[in-house]
Amino acid sequence: MTLPQQLPLPLPVRAALGLEDYFVSGSNALAVALLDGWQSWPSGKLILVGPAGAGKTHLAHVWAADCGATILPAAALPQVDIPDLAEGPVCIEDVPQIAGDRPAEEALFHLHNLALAQHQPLLLTAQTAPKHWQLSLPDLCSRMEGTQTATLPEPDDALLAAVLAKLLADRHCVPAPDVIPYLLRHMRRSFGMAQKVAAALDAGALGRPKGMTRTLAREILLAVDPRA
Repeated sequence: MTLPQQLPLPLPVRAALGLEDYFVSGSNALAVALLDGWQSWPSGKLILVGPAGAGKTHLAHVWAADCGATILPAAALPQVDIPDLAEGPVCIEDVPQIAGDRPAEEALFHLHNLALAQHQPLLLTAQTAPKHWQLSLPDLCSRMEGTQTATLPEPDDALLAAVLAKLLADRHCVPAPDVIPYLLRHMRRSFGMAQKVAAALDAGALGRPKGMTRTLAREILLAVDPRA
């Protein structure tokens, strides 16, 4: 009997951003603990640093839910009322993206000073440490470099397995039981690679009656990570 071909019906990817959806392992435990202790941040501010896909936005949403913070991309700062924003906890994401943008840098500088003056916590996120941001405003640069950082390193095995499982679940994918163990043994350990692999597995499984198998995982790794 010929099985009917599965029609490719890609579903929207919706990331689960609750506390219960974030996996804590040895590699990220310190950063998570620093976020949990936000009431004790030096001067009431913290920079969360980590590579793309490390979970900075996820943790920012968990923190915002805990303290009632507003989350904004740094590039949007020139369009908002800074004094109004500074009246509560704030998270500004992707700060290095405004390097050289004078209005945005000045807005962040004023937000920083107002938030601290009003004892409101300020969380900032970036992929690199402040010394690499290339900000053009000296006063802002010095304040950022003087801010405590919490770093999310590349994942250990336990975290990488959890990240792969979550990325696939966000895509409504159910891999065969041996898929993630196979990926852990053969793929490069990085959040960026995990995102590429999950997206390619999702696309590759569409239309395949057997779904997401180890054979498919091997094909995907050869395509997206030839060094694996």
